[in-house]
Amino acid sequence: MAPLKLIALDKEDIEVVSAHLQDSIVKVADIHWHPAEHRLVVVLGRFDWETAKTGSSATGAPHYIRHLAALRFDRVEACQCRNVMQDAKEAVLNLLAVEFKETEAPAGTVTLVFSGGGALRLQVECLEAELADLGPTWAATCCPEHAIEGAAPGVDASSLSRH
Repeated sequence: MAPLKLIALDKEDIEVVSAHLQDSIVKVADIHWHPAEHRLVVVLGRFDWETAKTGSSATGAPHYIRHLAALRFDRVEACQCRNVMQDAKEAVLNLLAVEFKETEAPAGTVTLVFSGGGALRLQVECLEAELADLGPTWAATCCPEHAIEGAAPGVDASSLSRH
């Protein structure tokens, strides 16, 4: 499969990006806010849902993989976080969704929603984002699952290795 590269300039675009990022894993140390450049960059392990749905290994077992990827937002005026311990650099977050709400067109708020109540909220001049696979992939030991009735989903710690 070719590396994924998507650009998001409106709400519909970011919904597509969000679908590809569901259940991505992010180390707190891999969230980079550059206020002078009005940019946020997040390096993450993107779970490949397309391969999970269609692919299988030579033994017939399901084939789960993660891609090293980067999510970049430009034209960011402010970045706030909730329930994300910025000093816990090795802490792992599970990205559930990326949402955009327009305030005064074309400005708005982008929210990265993590399991356990964590969130990053970006005030943007306009929506300008890019998701790009960076090349390396690795096997994930299982497919992410979501608990029913509001329980927080778990993160498969064995799939954190990038190499």
